[in-house]
Amino acid sequence: MSGHSKWHSIRHKKAAVDAKRGKMFTRFIKEITIAARLGGGDPESNPRLRHAVDGARSVNMPNDNIKKAIMRGTGELDGVTYEAITYEGYGPGGVAIIVETLTDNKNRTVAEVRHTFSKYNGSLGEQGCVGWMFSRKGLIIVPQQGIAEDELLELALENGAEDMTLEDENYEITTAVEDFDRVLEAVKSKNVEIESSEISMVPSSYVTLEGKQAEQMLRLFEKLEDLDDVQNVWANFDISEEEIEQYQEG
Repeated sequence: MSGHSKWHSIRHKKAAVDAKRGKMFTRFIKEITIAARLGGGDPESNPRLRHAVDGARSVNMPNDNIKKAIMRGTGELDGVTYEAITYEGYGPGGVAIIVETLTDNKNRTVAEVRHTFSKYNGSLGEQGCVGWMFSRKGLIIVPQQGIAEDELLELALENGAEDMTLEDENYEITTAVEDFDRVLEAVKSKNVEIESSEISMVPSSYVTLEGKQAEQMLRLFEKLEDLDDVQNVWANFDISEEEIEQYQEG
């Protein structure tokens, strides 16, 4: 799981900044709308919608915005129809990248994604070119200081987790998608802080980057995430915490 907790920490801080600009609101409104369209408007019976609503509340989205997004998804209100499209490509050093989007104009989206790859030393590839390197998993990140390792490991495994590793100052718990909610609720029951929890694309191997390539990769990753139609970006890079901090400070 090397590399996940490092970048997740950055994404967590970046999300707070994005929320102030309203960007995270837009991202969650799209996700809530499509989740409600695909699985119905009841979060209790629609896990994807429940996760989206929880995420929206974590960035203080008003309940009225959430309700309207659900109603647009179920057809009770008129609204934009979004299409989910996934792009795959390569970053500096051959890093594999998956970009998940929700868009109402796929021609605009593919042009923006291709341009960003090209501008920041990457290349957009064919469908399936890197997807085989990733598995969809539940990922729960818990700060180390909140709970003893043995206690958390036992709790996670008893509730169906596949694995738990220690990365820097965080525990990373991985689960099958169908076991994610059960493990997450078990961790929450201990009243420990959760750094992040989501359904993630976990790579089977990592590419270690240093120096200029590391900086280029972080910039590409950030610019892809900043695109309006992009919901998630996943990649198999491993960059030291020191270099990530230098990039943030720079």
